[in-house]
Amino acid sequence: MSDVQHLSPEAHRRLQEELEDLTTRGRVDVAQRIEAARALGDLSENGDYHAAKDDQGKMEARIRHIEAMLKDAQIVETADVASDVVIAGSVVTIRYEGEDDTERYLVGSIEEKPAGLDGVVSPGSPLGRALMDKRAGQLAEFEVNGNPMKVEILEIGT
Repeated sequence: MSDVQHLSPEAHRRLQEELEDLTTRGRVDVAQRIEAARALGDLSENGDYHAAKDDQGKMEARIRHIEAMLKDAQIVETADVASDVVIAGSVVTIRYEGEDDTERYLVGSIEEKPAGLDGVVSPGSPLGRALMDKRAGQLAEFEVNGNPMKVEILEIGT
């Protein structure tokens, strides 16, 4: 991951705790499951062994993902989020051109896991880049798979 990850202090702390848990307890638990499955004999038809190895691979991938995110993390304090322009950490209400429905997104990291929002928009995504530094009432233009898109920014909050 080469993009800066914008994280709230809470998300940063949660990720550090998850990383600590996975690299200590998680690795020990998986190693014990693998060893117990090996003791059952023939590994070629041992479902417990293959499930434990699969879990180990997923856990190691998650560890690498968290390490990369934390390495490139920029902590964004909610108090630092301006309410008049879109920046990382803003919650933006938008409406796609030609549609009546509105959508609310956090401009930030998926690790923020917002409740009550339609989702998360990465500041580095086409929509995220188009929204950055815009004000309520402005149009943001971007492309998705070569198709031009426009959204109106209706509200900016935290």
